Amino acid sequence: MSTFPNRRLRRLRKSEKIRELVQETRLSVKDFICPVFIQEDLKEPVNIDSMPGIERFPIEKVNEEVGRISDLGIPAIMLFGLPSSKDDAGSSAYDENGIVQRAITEIRKNFGEKIAIMADVCLCQYTKSGHCGIIKDQKIDNDSSIETLANIAVSQAKVGVDVVSPSAMMDGQVMSIRKGLDDAGFSDVAIMSHSAKHRSAFYSPFRSAAECAPQFGDRKTYQVPFSNAREAMREVEMDVNEGADIIMIKPALAYLDLIAESKKRFNVPVSAYSVSGEYSLVKGAAKQGWIQENDVITEILYSIKRAGADMIVTYFAKSGAEILNE
Repeated sequence: MSTFPNRRLRRLRKSEKIRELVQETRLSVKDFICPVFIQEDLKEPVNIDSMPGIERFPIEKVNEEVGRISDLGIPAIMLFGLPSSKDDAGSSAYDENGIVQRAITEIRKNFGEKIAIMADVCLCQYTKSGHCGIIKDQKIDNDSSIETLANIAVSQAKVGVDVVSPSAMMDGQVMSIRKGLDDAGFSDVAIMSHSAKHRSAFYSPFRSAAECAPQFGDRKTYQVPFSNAREAMREVEMDVNEGADIIMIKPALAYLDLIAESKKRFNVPVSAYSVSGEYSLVKGAAKQGWIQENDVITEILYSIKRAGADMIVTYFAKSGAEILNE
């Protein structure tokens, strides 16, 4: 028997306005970061089969897409590049005329400070191996990889990126990038590190979208095992100590506990990446008529925010914004 027999929580749910007053978690369009795929030597946007509703864009169309994103009130984008050629060194990733560098230049020229420009810093799209680091003797060479990642970050900073986002999961990548940026005079460029990027089956649609599947082996030697929460927190702690301005948990939906733990432990902004598999599962189920798509999108995004994410990188950014803007 309750000590308060007359207490009923339903009293605070009886009308929409009362529910608004007691709402604990609030989701805003301003929480979203929208990924954008830019592909070299493309003439028109191309639909990504594994991610219905998501496209790769040619450089000539990037401003149109960013305009649509900005008009929805979304404050930031994250750029992913698909080069026309790859090599063992991933050299097109830090080419001053590389696809991401050209995209940043175009967006900055056309939008100024109206939208925050973030860019992925990795090698998987640019190397023949499809791995996130430099290969030597059929293994990832950590130290040469972090030097290259720093070069990529500096090349992006030179053309006006606001935030670089290393996702390679190389040990020491944040420290190397921070030193590279500072030495090059870009101390105001922030680092949002994919700090606890897990070895996950939820990345499969992205690997198709970005043409970055490993050509041999897998990524078990550098991505975090999905079974190890303490190891994930050690990764986050290392990035914070190395100078990460924002840390990220990736994927999001199956790792809400780690988002919450990061928020509790670390006094830095926490981001979460709602990845391609999370998106494609929803789109696939909605296509079959098994779920109400907008309701599921809203619930997923609220759950990520409720867990403690200050910002969400999500392929639902545009559709989520449209829902919230209704």
